[in-house]
Amino acid sequence: MLRLSKLADYAVVVLVRLSLGHTVQTSPGIAAATGIPEPTVAKVLKLLAGHGLVTSQRGARGGYRLLRPLSSISIAEVVAAVDGPISLTACVDGSLACEAQGLCPMRGRWDPVNHAIQEALSSITLADMRDAAVPRALRIPQQPIPVPATE
Repeated sequence: MLRLSKLADYAVVVLVRLSLGHTVQTSPGIAAATGIPEPTVAKVLKLLAGHGLVTSQRGARGGYRLLRPLSSISIAEVVAAVDGPISLTACVDGSLACEAQGLCPMRGRWDPVNHAIQEALSSITLADMRDAAVPRALRIPQQPIPVPATE
């Protein structure tokens, strides 16, 4: 069975939560709102920050905020940030040598399947996930996330 990790699932929930309400949210606040244990939320936020999806702000009014709108963050990016590169088998990403590599009749055959899964996950954004979960009549209009100007 092909299944995403719990952390990848939690990362999607955390990112969607960050898009709601306040621009800066704390790890305990996100945990309380989502029901995900706070240490897990902290771990997920650290991974997401390391991959440039969120940023942290220190201080009394500190917390985390999205760096990009949900519409520009794909599920593939989230999975890669939390679980590493998407690969169905060890031979797809080439990170592990297979003991049967020279004799395997499936060598290279998983690449198109892996590519199709990556394409599918890349084509779905977090905004798609957010909007699919809430009936249109109940959706809260989203304010664009301000992106700080870079020098």
